[in-house]
Amino acid sequence: MKIILRTFVLIIILIIIFSIYITRDGEVITPVGKGILKLNSGIYEAFPLPDFASRMIDIDYKSYFIEVESGLKIHVLEKGQGFPIFLMHGNPTSGFLYRNIVNNLPLDKVRVIMPSLMGLGFSSKIPASMHTLDNHIRWINIVLTELKLTEVIYTGQDWGGPIGMGALSLSPSLLKGAVILNTGFSAPKIKSDLSPAHAIVKTPIIGELLVEKLLPIFDRLGRVQGNPDSWTRELAELYGEPLIKSGNFKAPLALMRMVPDGPNHESVTAMLKIEEYVRSLKIPTEIVWGMNDPILGNALQLMQKNFPEAKVTETTAGHFLQEEVSFEIANALKRIIDKVI
Repeated sequence: MKIILRTFVLIIILIIIFSIYITRDGEVITPVGKGILKLNSGIYEAFPLPDFASRMIDIDYKSYFIEVESGLKIHVLEKGQGFPIFLMHGNPTSGFLYRNIVNNLPLDKVRVIMPSLMGLGFSSKIPASMHTLDNHIRWINIVLTELKLTEVIYTGQDWGGPIGMGALSLSPSLLKGAVILNTGFSAPKIKSDLSPAHAIVKTPIIGELLVEKLLPIFDRLGRVQGNPDSWTRELAELYGEPLIKSGNFKAPLALMRMVPDGPNHESVTAMLKIEEYVRSLKIPTEIVWGMNDPILGNALQLMQKNFPEAKVTETTAGHFLQEEVSFEIANALKRIIDKVI
């Protein structure tokens, strides 16, 4: 009986230790670049890309960091010259998500700027508790400010929608046109989860086990695509390796938990401000939507209420439509570019 009791106590202790370990907040991991990059807006820390990332783009891309707080850096990719095009990705990808769209834009007329959200891509990795909507909005706004931009055309998808729009709302004179992809700008009025996955991972320990330990999430993202084959092993490496190698894998789960599940969620205050800003916009806008997105595919009508006069392109793509219908997105951007510049 004593042996059984001791074994039981030991198991309980181990469970407690494991629970504390897996739910730890994480730490700041700050990347280090090499050399400098001179732009008209200033001098920045250059970042030579590792092979698995550099082979996905051509040598004409610029890669650099902008320090938005002491020890916290946003990684930026950019290509081209001319009118600034500001492209924001979502969870759990990076600025590389737009690389195929960039290839179809008039790069002699536009400068395409692709930041990676804090915690993702090659940007700094941060504790889970620092992942708040207000923080992400503020950091991306600092990027826009540091680059001394005076006007932009914007595209956003997933969290890149509200974070990008939130950043622009802090500098409201910047936005001149937009192409909106699968995302949302409305604060929830009732208690509701975005998807079954978002509901499950809200639970402490369960969420950490599923997202950080048991499920290789970057290998499974083909399940949210219209064409599962559009999500390749190379893409899983491109988006996953910067997190895995950093030792801080907190961002994907933290960003899922950031999604408001009702009017009392901590993200709602910021979402209400974004919603108000979006309603005030009177700019050329198009919507390109992945109708086979299991997370946001059915939210098109809600988005159309924000932009009732916008041209809508419905596609068979899924959640990461940039990997499936880059040509359609680029065409929408070119139409907006023609109207703005």
